[in-house]
Amino acid sequence: MTDAASSPGLVTPTASPREERVGMLLVFLSALMWSFGGTIARFITVGDSWTVIFWRSVWAAAFLLSFMAWRDGWRGMLRSFRDMGLPGLAVGFCFAIASTSFVVALAYTTVANILLMQAGVPLLAALFAWVLFRERVTVVTWVAIAAVITGVAIMVSESLDGAVSPVGDGLALLIAFMFSIATVITRRFSSVRMTPATCLGTILAAGLAASQASTFAVSASDMGFLFAFGVVNLGIGLAFFATGARLVPAAIAALLGTFEPILGPIWVWLIHSEVPSGRTIIGGAVVVTALLVHIGLEFKRQARPQRAGVTGVPSPN
Repeated sequence: MTDAASSPGLVTPTASPREERVGMLLVFLSALMWSFGGTIARFITVGDSWTVIFWRSVWAAAFLLSFMAWRDGWRGMLRSFRDMGLPGLAVGFCFAIASTSFVVALAYTTVANILLMQAGVPLLAALFAWVLFRERVTVVTWVAIAAVITGVAIMVSESLDGAVSPVGDGLALLIAFMFSIATVITRRFSSVRMTPATCLGTILAAGLAASQASTFAVSASDMGFLFAFGVVNLGIGLAFFATGARLVPAAIAALLGTFEPILGPIWVWLIHSEVPSGRTIIGGAVVVTALLVHIGLEFKRQARPQRAGVTGVPSPN
């Protein structure tokens, strides 16, 4: 879920140091909530992935609607949906595909494969922005993009020799692709609020799943995990991110977002003993390293003084 972290529209230059610290905490907490997704999903015994998608999306939508109504009031919430326009609809569509693909992919491949491929979303978004809008891409970013593609290729290579399902890796790539497109849209239309757009995505996902699910009946135990999957993992994570990401620099938000692909496989390994394969570890290490180095260099560039005596903040004169 690190896709929108790198959008310039999410940065509030006038945030005070205290607000920035709060924003950093909220963005970290969003990554922490998202990192529990694979672990929670492994507890759910429902055999039909569409049933899981339906209830997860319903609970997430219910939470996000309640959150926006509490934050903005009912009129403000309705106005935010109305003001999304086509960019918001596109982001919601991308999010619906990504969240749906995540649940289905879990039935075919490891949590590590899915999350570590998502780590490269900010760099893939830079590539798509160059292709679609000819946004300038620095040499350093091109090198990082090449490293991410190499790392993903290493992970996907397992599906070529039958070690894992090509369906699972294909869906993992689709998730990264959709998040990248959503990131590009968010960059181009930074005035669009992310919370109603992602809420729309959960509603679309629930509608699609309702038409495909074989049953809506689940056990009380599964419903408890589905509630956590939808509210804690998805809904609260989005609420934390939407609130905090506006208060911190984009590079810091993206850096904090990398805790999701780093922590996610660790939780699954500790709780479910799902050990990532050697290629997943190698490929994931390449992806995460490329992203961390790129973010570090970008943050250093943003903090570099514009002229002698200036601490990275351009003079108002």
